[in-house]
Amino acid sequence: MSDRLAVLPQYLLPKQALTQLAGAFAQHRGGALTTAVIRRFIARYGVDMAEAANPDPAAYASFNDFFTRALRDGARPLAAQGLLCPVDGAISQFGPVQGDQVFQAKGHAYSTTALVGGDAALAARFQDGHFATLYLSPRDYHRIHMPCAGRLRRMIHVPGDLFSVNPTTARGVPGLFARNERVVCVFDTDAGPFVLVLVGATIVGSMATVWHGVVNPPRPGEVREWAYDDQDIRLARGAEMGRFLLGSTVVMLWPKGPLRFNPAWVPGRPIRMGEPMAGLA
Repeated sequence: MSDRLAVLPQYLLPKQALTQLAGAFAQHRGGALTTAVIRRFIARYGVDMAEAANPDPAAYASFNDFFTRALRDGARPLAAQGLLCPVDGAISQFGPVQGDQVFQAKGHAYSTTALVGGDAALAARFQDGHFATLYLSPRDYHRIHMPCAGRLRRMIHVPGDLFSVNPTTARGVPGLFARNERVVCVFDTDAGPFVLVLVGATIVGSMATVWHGVVNPPRPGEVREWAYDDQDIRLARGAEMGRFLLGSTVVMLWPKGPLRFNPAWVPGRPIRMGEPMAGLA
């Protein structure tokens, strides 16, 4: 079956309703039922609870509490130099931005302007720059960390679809990461501007950042933006910056310059937060 045929049912599913239902369930504190669901999830996806700060499934009052669980100290050592991988998961794609086009999968690309919600001036800062797209599966740790130190400038919530973001869907849905709901975070760093985009997906109940809390819901159906120039919000290299309440994908943009990705990286490779992602020299 072709990828396009495989994703056809997603066009027909009531994705918003399913996502709202999943979000309500994930927040519910159901006692023994919640613990049973968490134990089933751990067994189904092979979640390594030995890495969790609290490995006891019964300690989590809701599925969201479990899904956004903290790791034990030392579980993710940080590389000594360069840009850090911000998440656990797998590499979807990475490499140069071709003009304003970001490669999604064979036969598919999308524009940086579309990705950041239509702001052509912001997108122009990444003309011929670099990108990385990283996929978080259900079994992964779902907090997102900073690849480098940065000062927050803007956050943009862009409404959109809620297709799945797994590899099959990336191959089958044109412009997937620029059409799904997303939260665009814009930072200044010592190496120039940097954008980190949290991409929503089917049954991703919400996305949150450490400075704002839960961004969605609400979902008002229009672009919302927050500016932080009058605040000195700085996040250190390796610090948590946000999380998915159920999993998805992050896309990062860097400007044109001498960025060099980890030579061990290839699409499909498993990754862990804190490992070397790229160097800036």
